[in-house]
Amino acid sequence: MNGTILIVDDEPDILALLSRIIKEETDHSVTTEKHPEKVPAIVEQKHFDLVILDLKMPKINGIELLRKIKGIQPDISAVIMTAYASIETAVDAIREGAFDYLTKPFQRERLLLIIDKVMQWRSMVSENIALREALTEKDMASGIIGSSKIMKMLIDAIKRIAPTTATVLITGESGTGKELVARAVCQFSLRKDKPFITVNCTAIAENVIESELFGHVKGAFTGAWKDKKGLVELADGGTLFLDEIGDLDYGMQTKLLRLLQEGEYKPVGGNRTLKADIRFIAATHHKLEADVQKGVFRGDLFYRLNVIRLEMPSLSQRREDIPLLAHHFLKKYALLYQKKILLISESALKSLSSYPFSGNVRELENMIERGVIFCRTDSLEAGDIFAEPGEHSPEAANVAPDILSLPFREARDAFMNLFYHQYIKALLQNSDGNISRAAEMAGIQRQYLHRLIKQVGIETEAFKIRD
Repeated sequence: MNGTILIVDDEPDILALLSRIIKEETDHSVTTEKHPEKVPAIVEQKHFDLVILDLKMPKINGIELLRKIKGIQPDISAVIMTAYASIETAVDAIREGAFDYLTKPFQRERLLLIIDKVMQWRSMVSENIALREALTEKDMASGIIGSSKIMKMLIDAIKRIAPTTATVLITGESGTGKELVARAVCQFSLRKDKPFITVNCTAIAENVIESELFGHVKGAFTGAWKDKKGLVELADGGTLFLDEIGDLDYGMQTKLLRLLQEGEYKPVGGNRTLKADIRFIAATHHKLEADVQKGVFRGDLFYRLNVIRLEMPSLSQRREDIPLLAHHFLKKYALLYQKKILLISESALKSLSSYPFSGNVRELENMIERGVIFCRTDSLEAGDIFAEPGEHSPEAANVAPDILSLPFREARDAFMNLFYHQYIKALLQNSDGNISRAAEMAGIQRQYLHRLIKQVGIETEAFKIRD
């Protein structure tokens, strides 16, 4: 470690000797000063790793000067020089934050040894701080994988906004990982130990979303046989994540606006106004400014949500992260499906790096999962990743472990995509590829079904009847 050293002594000969030894024997840069009263101004102007200062000087002694220096640069290391060596002197110096002390006349080897120890210690401290920051960033990111410049900027923004209570709007294409960012903001906020409640504005039918959000009282509508708490009440004191806010019904936008503005709401069928202390995070793949211009999204709600904006980059904007993401998903699914796949071949990575990925990170994850399922060797090849399911032999798909050998959550996640693929395929076959009709058959919103279709990579054109 090449450091910066400041030497303070009222004797010019001592300054010259110390400076010459350090410059001859090390690569450290040296600044000398014989007027101790000028030192605080020097320290304010330049950062130093180490200050070597005499104990006995006119107007001010070394201990008093050290206090002033530490007040300006608290992390600076210090070595006190004294001709009056004693245990008391050493204790006083160490108590005031000195790293060590030198006795005059000093030995050349002793000087160099102390400087070397100081620099080694500072290097170790710097490495530990960097490691802690890296681990904190990894934990903070909550699954946000990426080392590209744009992702580092995003993670830095999350760090800065997380401790505040400001409303956050996360925008970006489908599949970029907006919910991961929302969870990261919550995880490192002051509400990290409070509830994090997610509302999928697309998945909940328009006729029940008000009840889901605000709750209802007994008898509010047919089937309301008892009072029910809404998601807003469950999130009280914590964070409410409004996923795909751009798909929210216009009427519900008005009621949500009151909640954001006043922190107030009424359960369906109720007369009593309730209060909620909530931090709001919203996400959407819509261009809300355009939706405001079209009149399909309230402008006042948009401006209320758009306090802090985080834009999730598409995978095409961070292609250098594709190998990192691919290996992350390989480890995840190799472990899940109990496959001994050690690596991704160079040709497969090259193919992935040039693939368009319209479905972004979610599409990449699905492709790696499918590749892991069909892979028969210890290396994931391009053929495993890019081949269509029908190109594999039926027995090759029978590689998942016994479902009963997995914990509930892992079993659910492992077979969720398979369920989506089979269920949506059946819907499209029975609706002749008509997405609106298929959504009606499933009892879900058209936008939500469309997102699921993109997620599992089904081509709807294949199900449409041709004349």
